[in-house]
Amino acid sequence: MCFRAKRQAFTLVELLVVIAIIGVLVGLLLPAVQAAREAARRMSCSNNFKQIGLAIHNYHAAYNRLPIHGGGTLDSGSGTAWESGTSTAPAGRNALNLSSLVALTPFFEQQAIWEQVVNPYQVTSGAAIGRVFNPMGPDPNRSISNITNAVGGSYAPFETDIASLRCPSDPGVGLPAQGRTNYAVCAGDSVFMGNSGIPNSVTGIPSSGTSEDVRTCQRGFFVHRSAMGFRDILDGLANTICMGEIVTDLGDQDKRTHAAFITGDLAVAGGALSCSTFTDPTRPQFWASTAPLTGTAENKRGYKWAYSRPLYTQFNTIRPPNQEVCMGSATSGGTLSAGSHTSPGVVPAGSRHQGGCHVLMGDGAVKFITDSIDAGDQSSAMVQRVNSIWTGPYLGAGRASPFGLWGALGTRANKETISTEF
Repeated sequence: MCFRAKRQAFTLVELLVVIAIIGVLVGLLLPAVQAAREAARRMSCSNNFKQIGLAIHNYHAAYNRLPIHGGGTLDSGSGTAWESGTSTAPAGRNALNLSSLVALTPFFEQQAIWEQVVNPYQVTSGAAIGRVFNPMGPDPNRSISNITNAVGGSYAPFETDIASLRCPSDPGVGLPAQGRTNYAVCAGDSVFMGNSGIPNSVTGIPSSGTSEDVRTCQRGFFVHRSAMGFRDILDGLANTICMGEIVTDLGDQDKRTHAAFITGDLAVAGGALSCSTFTDPTRPQFWASTAPLTGTAENKRGYKWAYSRPLYTQFNTIRPPNQEVCMGSATSGGTLSAGSHTSPGVVPAGSRHQGGCHVLMGDGAVKFITDSIDAGDQSSAMVQRVNSIWTGPYLGAGRASPFGLWGALGTRANKETISTEF
């Protein structure tokens, strides 16, 4: 007798079960893949920071001081008339507004950019072709219209995105930013005089009372327009934050990247929380539609790596990481005015990493700080000198930071040290 073998095949139910199992496995695998990718990006970000730390130490070994945050050439006193088309004078005069990152470029393998900065630079394209910039370049606080008009011109060194200054987890690219950075210097635990500095930008001579104000209140690793060195870090390099991560803007009204402002002083009691009420209660990471936001589309966090003002390349250890950016305490004719993108401000660290951000310690170590770090009394006043323009309670000079461990790590010479890992 002859028996014919019966062909075996999947039933519809079996096929559906297999597809469901594959779907579950893919669903389990994708988060692991995403987590692995973010871990790689976070490691790359940490390595960038280590290279910057090495560059800072090499710079100090070469010049026996830190690169000045707020260096460059003096202003002529005529403002930026050459950029707006009312003058054809040689382009230059950066008015002591260059960030410390400019001076560090040859120390983290960007010698080509440094050579362009320290030599006369000729515009090679656009409406201002043939225009020559003086050594050290123009004021980095330029608008895109300045760059594209016939008497301004593109200054490529300051408009270049440098890979070493970018965190791979931050997706921000392109205009209206003019050279993004995710790494900013630590300015301490007070906003007072954070946008100014000891020397006048026109004469180079300290303004009356400014020196004492800055020495009292600016207690960070870097002080705007001041020459600092490792000998100034009395708390020890391992106990003091040198730089920290910041987030660049994506045009989405993120409270970490688009600054709100107040008309008043941020350094008084409760000042650090002045803008916290402007956030959207349903989306706490973003500003509400009614929030008073400052600046144009070009004036956002981390948008100009060569510009030394707080919004762009500074952070302070007042609010914990990934909190809101708040500008205020601008002065005009001896009176308070609304904060602007060039004003002092509460400018926290932050990142696109989950749960915190990287900081670079003075000894070159890179640490990850969580959003929940002890930040003390957030409603406290900041260290600030009594001045007829400002009123309210003040903390005296030399006091311990009111902003907990976070504030203590941001001050350089306050005798606040830690004995354990954090």
